[in-house]
Amino acid sequence: MLLAQPQNLIDSTVSGVNPSIEKTNVDQAGGRPTRRHVLKTAIGGAAGVFLRPVFGLAASTQGASQGVAVQPLGDRLFIVQVPGEANVVAQTGSDGVLLVDGGSAGASNALTKAVAALPGGGPVRTIFNTHWHPEQTGSNELLGKAGATIIAHENTRLWLTTDVTWPWDGRRFKRLPKIAQPNKTFYTTGKLDSGVRYGYIPDAAHTDGDLYVHFPNENVLAVGDAVCGEGWPVVDWWTGGWIGGMVGGLQRLLTLTDAETRIAPARGPVLRRSDLETQSEMYGVIYDRLTKLLNSGRGPSEAVAARPTKEFDARMGNPDEFVRRAFESLWAYLSPDA
Repeated sequence: MLLAQPQNLIDSTVSGVNPSIEKTNVDQAGGRPTRRHVLKTAIGGAAGVFLRPVFGLAASTQGASQGVAVQPLGDRLFIVQVPGEANVVAQTGSDGVLLVDGGSAGASNALTKAVAALPGGGPVRTIFNTHWHPEQTGSNELLGKAGATIIAHENTRLWLTTDVTWPWDGRRFKRLPKIAQPNKTFYTTGKLDSGVRYGYIPDAAHTDGDLYVHFPNENVLAVGDAVCGEGWPVVDWWTGGWIGGMVGGLQRLLTLTDAETRIAPARGPVLRRSDLETQSEMYGVIYDRLTKLLNSGRGPSEAVAARPTKEFDARMGNPDEFVRRAFESLWAYLSPDA
C-alpha cells in the first residue's frame, strides 16, 4: 500500500516497515541523500571535531509548576522542560499558546500548567508533533480533547494510527486514540497566520516524519530529534530513520540558518549553526566508515567492535548502541546496491 502523499516526494523509504509505505529508489525532490551523495559530503578530516553546545542565552529560571525549567528565547518564546522530559518550545500570544512537541503523557498536566503561567500564557491552541515518538506526542490526547490543532507530517500521523514494536528492545507503542491523532497534516511546508513556518525534513534523520518549526522574528529553529543536543542520537530505522538521513537532514537544516540562528533540539542545550556544521562533519565520517564495513560483509557486532566513532567517544559517551542501530539502518537503504 502506498503512502498517502505525492509520489515525487518519496525517496528510498523503508520497505516493509511502515504498512503505508512502499519503497522507491531515488530522491525526485531534493529529499534524502543517495549513497553517492552522502559519501561525497562526508568530510574525511573531521577526526578532531567535537560538539560544542552554546549557552549564550538568558539564564534559565524555574517555573512554579513542579520545578519546571523555563528558558527565554524571546519576549514570548520559551523552552519549557518538565523534569526528565524532552525540551518543549512554547510561544505565547493573544490567541493562545503554540507548542512544538508535548512531552510524555505523564507530564502533560504539568506542562500545560507551566505554559499557562508563562508571560502571556494561556490555553494551548496549537501543537506540532516533530515526529511520532511518545516523548513528543504525550500531550496530544489532553490537548485534542480541549480542541487544539495538532499539526504533523502525514507520515507521523500514519505511525500514530498503528501499533509499533521496536525489534531491538521489544518496546511496544499502542496507536493513539482518534482524538489524539494529528488533525492537520502536510507534506512539504506550511505557514501559520502568525508568520511561523514549518516544513518536512525528508531525509529521514530520526524517523520518516521529522519536521522543523521556524520562528523568524526570534530567529529560532525548533527541530525535535532531527538534531541531538547531547550524547549519541537514536536512529529509529524501524520507522524510516537512518544515519545517511542524519547527514542529509543536518545539511538541509543548515540552509535554513545563519550564524545567529538558535536551534532548539528535543534533547540538550540550544545550539548554533556551527554546531550543526560540526555534527554534519562528524556523522559524515561515521557514515563513511559504517558503509565500508557494510560493503566488506561485516555485521552489527563487528561494526561495534571496529570502533568507528573512537575519536568522538570521550566527548559523546559510550557509542555501542548508536553504532549498532546506525549500522542496521544501512540495510534498508544500501543493501540492494552494497
